[in-house]
This record gives sequence, structure tokens and C-alpha cells, in this order.
Amino acid sequence: MSEHKQTILAIGGHVGDMELTAGGVLASHSLKGDRIVTLALTAGERGVPEGREVGEYRRQKVREAEEFAELLGGEAIVFDVPDGELRNDEDMRLRVCDVIRRVRPNVIITHFKSSMHKDHNTTHLIVNDARYYAGLKPLERERPAHFASRLYYAENWEDAVDYKPYLYVDFDQEAYDLWVKAASRHWFVTGSKSFPYLEYYKHLVRVRGIEARKAYAETFMIPPETMRVLKSEL
Repeated sequence: MSEHKQTILAIGGHVGDMELTAGGVLASHSLKGDRIVTLALTAGERGVPEGREVGEYRRQKVREAEEFAELLGGEAIVFDVPDGELRNDEDMRLRVCDVIRRVRPNVIITHFKSSMHKDHNTTHLIVNDARYYAGLKPLERERPAHFASRLYYAENWEDAVDYKPYLYVDFDQEAYDLWVKAASRHWFVTGSKSFPYLEYYKHLVRVRGIEARKAYAETFMIPPETMRVLKSEL
């Protein structure tokens, strides 16, 4: 494989969030030789199947994150923060800042705001500040400053309030198949009785693909301050 052209860091509130919502694009970039890193701020272990122990399920979730990343030739990081107890505090912002400085991504993908799930909204706030901290040279940490120039917010059924697709990124059948294979490593994706995750997102990428006149696509929002279309003439 050729030298990595880009590094993409996808940051979710739980293991599986970014794998589902941005996984097709991550798979596509992986096949093009780009480096893929996922960071889950919690494992999401309190979605434990009935009859299972929370600690055991957390270990399973970490393995699932690692298996997804391995299939994409990438890396998975899972913070040891209890599911549902994520806090937007200085310690967490700096922890994410340190990951950004170590990974040195060109692109960061994370949650959109206004979520029905508080861990998603908290992650959105943490990542926005951590990205700023990571690029701040006077802020001395173990590693030198690094600014990720592109920030995208993934489309998630739990983050739908005020979400409007801004950017469509298409991918082909090979990437789609790799994404489905990798995402299916997550128990909740195929086994949850509360929501048909895999079915929903498989249909969503097809619908977004049709809208883009492509086979498959995932959509993203961007920070409001970057919503500019520049032209010299109409």
C-alpha cells in the first residue's frame, strides 16, 4: 500500500457511532490508502444486552471497535469513561486534544449538535474545543500543536434536530461491502431489538446516494462559520 495521503480521525460518544454514520466514507478512504483512526469517548457499555454483565459487554465493545479498525487497516482508541457519564470539562478537552496532536489528522468527523442523546451533544462540544486546543501552539503539551483543517459532523438519526445535509460524499460498491462487513462486527448493529441500525443506515446511504446521483453516499454538516461558497462569477 502506498504512503498515507490523508489521516481521518472519527470521534464518537460511543463505540459504533462513527462506524455507522461515517463508516462508508471511512471504508472508501481506507481503500484509497488513507489512514483511519476511530476514537470513542465511552464504550457505550450501558446498552448491554439483557442478561449480560456491563463490564463484560464493555470489553466486547472495545474488541468490536478494534475489529472494525483492523478491517480498515486503521486504529481504534476507546477512553475508559463510563457510558452516560461523559463530561465536557477541561480534563476531557485536553485528553481529546492530546489524541489529535498524536494522530495529526487532516480531517475530524464527529457528532452534530442538538442531539436527543446527551453523550453525542457533549462529544460535539468537547471536540470543537479540543480541535482548537490542539492547534494552539502556546498550549504546551507532550506533543507539538496540530490543527485539523477540516471538521465534519456526521448524519445520525439521534442527532437529527436542525441537521441539514450540506456535503455529500459518495463511495462505491467495494467500500459499501467493506463497511457493512466491518460495521456488522458490532453486536448492537445487527442484534439490537430497540432499533434496526444496520437496516436503517444501509437504506440511508442508498437514499443519499440517489440524491447525489451516485450508488451510495453519506452526508455531513460543517461548522456554520465555514459555510461559504466562493466564486469569481456566477
